[in-house]
Amino acid sequence: MSHAEEQGGWTLLTAHGRALVAIAQNLDARMRDLAEVVGVTERTVQAIVADLETAGYVAHTRVGRRNRYTVHLDRPFRHPAQDGHQVGPFLDLLGPPATGN
Repeated sequence: MSHAEEQGGWTLLTAHGRALVAIAQNLDARMRDLAEVVGVTERTVQAIVADLETAGYVAHTRVGRRNRYTVHLDRPFRHPAQDGHQVGPFLDLLGPPATGN
């Protein structure tokens, strides 16, 4: 049983938020790595990363057979309750600097 299940089944961050944090912490993360951190399947994390790219939060470039991500820290939160806030300071609060640089 996961910690979230023990605590009632919910978490403060959505899977999209957890994926963005995980990418920001490891710019060279593989889908397998992200899926493990986020707690979803690889197929689900692929859809989440595609959503984040479409919305302009992340971009990727191919480096050999792998992707390298860029996180756009100046992007605003999507919900009106966080209007005027950018994701950069949020990501700074939640983890160590990115690896893979």
